[in-house]
Amino acid sequence: MTGPIRTAVIGAGNIGRTHARTYKANPLAELVAICDVDPARADNAAAEFGIRAYHDVATMLAAEGLDMVSVATAGTENGSHHCVPTIQALEAGVHVLVEKPISNDIVEAVRMVDTARRTGKCLAVDLNHRFTPATEMAKGKIASGDLGDVLFVNMNLWIRNPKDDPPYFHLRALHSHSVDVMRHLGGDVAKVQAFFQKGPGRNGWSNASINMQFASGALGHLTGSYDMHGPDRHSIERTEVGGTRGRVVIDNSTVDFHWFPHDSKESVHVHNAGGLTSFGETFGTRIGRWLAQLSAGDAPAAIEGSGLEGLLAHAVVEAAIRSHEAGQVVVVAELLDEAARAAGLSGWSR
Repeated sequence: MTGPIRTAVIGAGNIGRTHARTYKANPLAELVAICDVDPARADNAAAEFGIRAYHDVATMLAAEGLDMVSVATAGTENGSHHCVPTIQALEAGVHVLVEKPISNDIVEAVRMVDTARRTGKCLAVDLNHRFTPATEMAKGKIASGDLGDVLFVNMNLWIRNPKDDPPYFHLRALHSHSVDVMRHLGGDVAKVQAFFQKGPGRNGWSNASINMQFASGALGHLTGSYDMHGPDRHSIERTEVGGTRGRVVIDNSTVDFHWFPHDSKESVHVHNAGGLTSFGETFGTRIGRWLAQLSAGDAPAAIEGSGLEGLLAHAVVEAAIRSHEAGQVVVVAELLDEAARAAGLSGWSR
């Protein structure tokens, strides 16, 4: 792609404005418009960023000659408003970066990924936890063979969030992030077994213990909670990958990387890895990578944190919910096949 990438944001809430601010700061992008169904919110954001306001997605797509949009809408479980504008943009020939979860509905998520394939456009998800120097250092230890064969991937992700409705809000709104990091380091997840708990006074499932078996045979465990303190007090995220030759730990969400080789008494600790000091900086690293790939003309299948990867992360979350409800192990591929059939896509495969 030659020249700045003509960009717009759909959704002018807090996250949409964060996207807009990030695009304004990146020389690869030319932020030209923002759209929201709330006219005052769209107009205020447009005035803030010195761009045009729209109150209707179709009107904006027809008027602006866009290269890409960020879909930063919300809805039920922070995802129910993602599908329609994403498909509108893709069918208009525009690349899309959509907020996580790709959708709170797995059938809609399959349709979004299928539309991107059919139109040949790039679809990505804001899975920004993976786009950190610490995570890429861990990935490098795996890719180089230094870690050996992956034996297990364990992750904790917890914050304090009082939102309690609908009952699976914690799972669908948050844990695409967790599962994506685990998949990024451990590969595809084959099977899921989950147990949930409601914290004191809760109506929703605010704590989760999720066991996974990766396609490689490696094991995984995710502990999630909406009942802990936030990052102003304590670490909100910890990831540990154990291999046959060493172990890596990513701590304090984006900040600390640790390497523990099995054949040495020495270990490596990198604080503020890559210069990142807080989670908020990951919007810049994730969106920066997305823009770099678009600018380079990368093919849709090469996009990192793609729509497909967002779908596969969401499928693990849905498998956990089904496991909790049914009290049994759930095969992720079977759940995806069921969703594809419900979407009317017989013969669809990932």
